[in-house]
Amino acid sequence: MTNSAIQDVQALFKKHFHHTAPQTVCAPGRLELLGNHTDYNDGLVMALAVDRYITIAAGPRADGKIELVSSLFPQPEIFPANEFRKNPAAPWADYVKGTLEQLHKRGVHFTGFNAAIHGTIPMGAGMSSSAALEVATALMVRKLFPFSPTLGGLGAAPARDAKGGLPPITPVERLEFAKIAQAAENQFVGVKCGILDQIASLFGKAWSVIDIDCRSLTVENPPMPGEAIIVCNSGVKHELIGGEYNELRQNCENAAKKLGAKFLRTVELKQVETAKSKLSEREYACAHHVVSEIARVVAGARALREGDHAQFGQYMFQSHASSRDQLRNSTKELDVLVDLARQHAGCLGARLTGGGFGGATINLVRHHEAESFIVHMQRAYEKAVGVKMTPIVCQIVDGAA
Repeated sequence: MTNSAIQDVQALFKKHFHHTAPQTVCAPGRLELLGNHTDYNDGLVMALAVDRYITIAAGPRADGKIELVSSLFPQPEIFPANEFRKNPAAPWADYVKGTLEQLHKRGVHFTGFNAAIHGTIPMGAGMSSSAALEVATALMVRKLFPFSPTLGGLGAAPARDAKGGLPPITPVERLEFAKIAQAAENQFVGVKCGILDQIASLFGKAWSVIDIDCRSLTVENPPMPGEAIIVCNSGVKHELIGGEYNELRQNCENAAKKLGAKFLRTVELKQVETAKSKLSEREYACAHHVVSEIARVVAGARALREGDHAQFGQYMFQSHASSRDQLRNSTKELDVLVDLARQHAGCLGARLTGGGFGGATINLVRHHEAESFIVHMQRAYEKAVGVKMTPIVCQIVDGAA
């Protein structure tokens, strides 16, 4: 977390609540490197935690109410600490309320508090500001009202040290925090997402990939090659609550059931082809994408281990083509971005990142050609679409703290 992010959220807290916040937490956004819509199919996915954050400054209050202020929205949101209801005028607060509701269900005791929320993750870019907000909320509650999540319950509350600090979060606790945040999005917000985004925000490691097996819920952090990671935001706001994401998941689940499997993770491509007549057109297309995408993640991991960055980039291009043609979660603007990226000699690979239906592309670019790539993309995208776009160079960072 950068010092400026801490300073900004502390300034916001002090401006609204007139004193310094005793606690600050942050959670990074993520980029999906490879593995589009594989997580809720029990599949494999590769992600990166990057240097764009949701930061929360918070302190307790005595009247049993929770007050949230945000640097992005003008009106505060105030509600009782034991009542979690949606407010159509403040949908941004749903991610906080949903997380608090999940903590409450687990028996975490918390009372009123004030919280200021500041974000540097571009909204609507598909870099998972929502998961970062959920994760930051859970960690903030831990700092204010110490608790230790265990498998389905709570362990002994961690003790503060002489300076009031808490011990580092264990890997087991990180996984439980990810489950809490995912449940908040599934049950309160209403997006039936997998666990990719929340795990990526919690298990990031600087200069490393996050390899996630969504069946065993195991995470590895192999090194990431020293190429530039550049995000190009299409300017089309990525919005999953409209139902497209849930519809894709339903098609995948229907296909798995017809193929005699619980999840598409255990299905092979030849089974999908053999059973094509049993599936609807959309079920077949979604299953074809997911099964082939899981295979690409396996092949991509091997390419990175062998240092074959050019081959890994080809898997990224293949992934985007499958998302575009089979999953159909791309947009005209995302396709333009990938086509323009392919034209630059320094670009090894490009694809949409995240849920799709808008948002951004992730581009793997030879480090020494990053500046040239940025200029090319700015000029070419404005010429092609008529929209000004500033590519973002992302650093790979550690997970939430």
